[in-house]
Amino acid sequence: MGALPVFRWRLAPDGLATRRQLRALGLRPGGQDVAAQLERSRRRRGPLVAYLYRVDLAVPVRPMTPARRAALAKANAARRLCPVCRRDAGYVIPTSLGTCVPCADADPHGSEGSTR
Repeated sequence: MGALPVFRWRLAPDGLATRRQLRALGLRPGGQDVAAQLERSRRRRGPLVAYLYRVDLAVPVRPMTPARRAALAKANAARRLCPVCRRDAGYVIPTSLGTCVPCADADPHGSEGSTR
């Protein structure tokens, strides 16, 4: 396989789409190789790159099964459970705190345990 065609940002031809664009259409790449790439130049850094896939080769998104829905609900519930007080916080616990807000506020020295 040769080099990928490169298009400037917002100038991709019809029939090519990014993963997000495919998902908005209810599609997924379905194992196909990247067809092209978009590049957007940035100052003082390398360009932003987005990979493009052919829409005509894309396949429908797999439907949500009851088992997948249950696994997703269980994973989201685990993100709401405070590891300190073991209660459902009612929201996804921020990774920056690592605990629910009341438990984080109760620790006067923060999670580092530093003393002045």
